[in-house]
Amino acid sequence: MLVLGGSLLAILVLPIYAALIADFLTPLTGRRKAVVIVAGGSFLATLVLGWLLWRLILSPVQALAAKAEHIREGGAPDALDHYGTPEIGELAQAVLDMAEVLQSREMAVRGYTDHVTHELKTPLTAIRGAAELLQAEELPPGAQKLVATIAGAEKRAVKLLGAARQIAAARMPEHRGTTRLKDCLPELRGRFGAIRIDVGNQAEPLPLAKSGLMVVLGHLVENAVEAGARQIVLDTGRNGDVPWMTVTDDGPGISTGNARKVFEPFFTTRRDSGGTGMGLAIVQTLLLAHGCLISLEETGGTGTRFRIQF
Repeated sequence: MLVLGGSLLAILVLPIYAALIADFLTPLTGRRKAVVIVAGGSFLATLVLGWLLWRLILSPVQALAAKAEHIREGGAPDALDHYGTPEIGELAQAVLDMAEVLQSREMAVRGYTDHVTHELKTPLTAIRGAAELLQAEELPPGAQKLVATIAGAEKRAVKLLGAARQIAAARMPEHRGTTRLKDCLPELRGRFGAIRIDVGNQAEPLPLAKSGLMVVLGHLVENAVEAGARQIVLDTGRNGDVPWMTVTDDGPGISTGNARKVFEPFFTTRRDSGGTGMGLAIVQTLLLAHGCLISLEETGGTGTRFRIQF
């Protein structure tokens, strides 16, 4: 407040002082020299005022913005070298404290998820082994059905634990980099040979590492395959400074009611066939952690199209 008040006061008072000094110097030096002296003094005073504002306000704010971007990319919330005014210092410290708390929460969630999934491996392995032994025995039809239900539940639990680890890992911005769609095509086509993958523009640089883009494409293509799609079209481009990518399939599409819930964790229409409902949630979480957005677009008929803005 002191800097802002002083700056406003200087802006108001400087013209008045300039006029008074000009009137005082005019009889001594003449009107022209008086104007030159006053103009030079005003220019120097403006430079000093501008430097003070830059030093005390603009530079610390720019440093805080850069630090926030550094933290968003996974960096540590270290203190700034220069805070400027006390008010900006309080703001910067509040931002750094908030970032530290959020990072601690993220690490706690990931650590807890890793611990829980590790601890549940042993009982699930025991359940799977017992179910396999029982399936090898001659059991009544009712007992066989019960054992099959137990085995299916164990497989679903394993899938859910794997998805929980993936979504916890997706919250961390670990896929910084740049890649092109063409860099992912060989691996993608080798992994999903049952579906035809066509590509439009594949040379657009996308601000996401190949490891991250493969996670995104892997889940989207896998969903298309499981929905019965036979063809998928990938395309990239740029709207001004914003790169984008679309993933379009020729499957049955998504109903209007389900479209509002597709990114919710555990939402699936294929629960009976082993779906976990975590694929799109993992994709959205990973993209948000890297400053990207994904949305479901209208196709005007059958099929599904997802648009990603980087």
